[in-house]
Order: sequence, then C-alpha cells, then structure tokens
Amino acid sequence: MTSALTRTSHDGLTLPAIGFGTYQLRGQAGARTVGTALANGYTLLDSAVGYENEGAVGRAVRETNVPRDQVVVTSKLPGRHHAHDDALATIEESVYRTGLERVDLYLIHWPNPRIGKYVEAWEALVEARERGLVGAIGVSNFLPEHLEAVERATGVRPSVNQIELHPYFPQTELLAHHRALGILTEAWSPLGRASEMLHDPVIGEIAEAHAASPVRTVLAWHVAVGAIPLPKASSPERQRDNLAAPDLVLDEDEVARITALGRPDGRTANQDPAVYEEL
Repeated sequence: MTSALTRTSHDGLTLPAIGFGTYQLRGQAGARTVGTALANGYTLLDSAVGYENEGAVGRAVRETNVPRDQVVVTSKLPGRHHAHDDALATIEESVYRTGLERVDLYLIHWPNPRIGKYVEAWEALVEARERGLVGAIGVSNFLPEHLEAVERATGVRPSVNQIELHPYFPQTELLAHHRALGILTEAWSPLGRASEMLHDPVIGEIAEAHAASPVRTVLAWHVAVGAIPLPKASSPERQRDNLAAPDLVLDEDEVARITALGRPDGRTANQDPAVYEEL
C-alpha cells in the first residue's frame, strides 16, 4: 500500500516520501521491472543519461495504467555535457529517448567543480524548463557553495539536491541546510554498504522491535529524517516491502541511535563532490 506522505519544495514541487532507483535496469527486462514498480505503487522514478536506461523507463511509463500526471520521471545531465548548448541538446535527447512529452524532473548529476561549468549547465536547465522540455529542475551531489553559486547566477534555486545519504553517512548538516532553503533531499545509495549495514546490531535490534526487515527499517529512518530514499529492487516482494517503509514510524530515540552510526569515512566509494568528477 502506498503511503500518502509527500514532501514539497520551496517552489511547490511535491514528491512522494520514497522513490524507485533504476540504476542497472536496462532493456526489456529493465522496462518490465520498472513497470512492476509502477504497478506496485511507485510514482517517482530515478534515471540518468549515465544509466543508459531512459528508453526503458520511458517505455514502462508509456505502457503502465498509472495516469501520466501521477508519475515523476527523473533524469540527470552528465558532466561531459555541462556546456550550455551541449546541455540543451542532451536534455532534448533525454526527452526523445523516453518517448514522453517531457522529463518531469531534471538534475545536474555532479558539479565537477574543477571543470567549472556547472553554473552554465544550470542556466541550460533553467532554459529547458522555460521551453517545457522539463518540469522541475534540481541538482545532485551539490555542496552548499555549489547551490549558492547557481542561485546567485540565475536567481533560480534548485527544487531538489540528490546526495549520498544513509545511516553510515547521515549528512545531518546538509539535510538541515536543504530544509532551511526548502530544497528537497533525495538519497542515493540509501542502504549504503548494504551487506555490512544491514547486519549492524543497532539496526537489527530496532528492526526486530518493529517486526520489520532491516531494509525497511533503514528506509523508515530516511523518511523520519526528511530524506526521500531511492532504493532499487527487482522482485515485486522487495518493491512492496520498500514502498511500505513510510508506514513504519520510528521514535526519536530510534532515529537518533541510527543517525549515531555515522562514520567519518562513511561514503560508499569516497566520492566527495568537492573533488570527485564524473563525466
């Protein structure tokens, strides 16, 4: 059963409390999996040019019985296409690949600050929104200084910042910064180093107290701290279990105990946006 809980940004973008990650879901099999997710109640789909699956996601959306205006299709601009005209052409190609009339939410995937064209890319996203190619616009993996730079240059604040966030890397300061600005926080890699994290004794104890799986417990923690997790799941059973996470309510102590699991080296792959670059 889909939770009715939603999040709304400073500019009125409303997203569900949990979305569906599509990384590595490609081709016919990927389209079927995304279609199953839609049938199970997911309405927020996360894709990217770099995932090479915009076509599969678009096909699933075109073939589902879920009304088009209830589905939020997301894609992301790769670093190699940050130059203004190149960014616009890439966004156009994203729309063409999905076979939809527009992409509902478009993000800059990484700031790549050494290259220094992320403001130019943001200007292209603003123009793409004005042209109706995309609905809402946002960013991914941006630090506060990157958020400030794009807003200062254009007067347009991102609706969303999608960041790495999980109990071993809880990003409490950046979450608070987003909240103050009305920016929605989406969480990629919401289960972190899953094989390790899901066996953490603290998470296991809290999960047992709620007769829930460790995965569902971690996703419920995301909801409690105000993040929108984007887990991927291929099986219908796992999809439904993940989607039910917002219905699991953790108390303040449980949330604090899970947040306290944060580590200085908690990133899954040491991808610090201040220096990391992805083209």
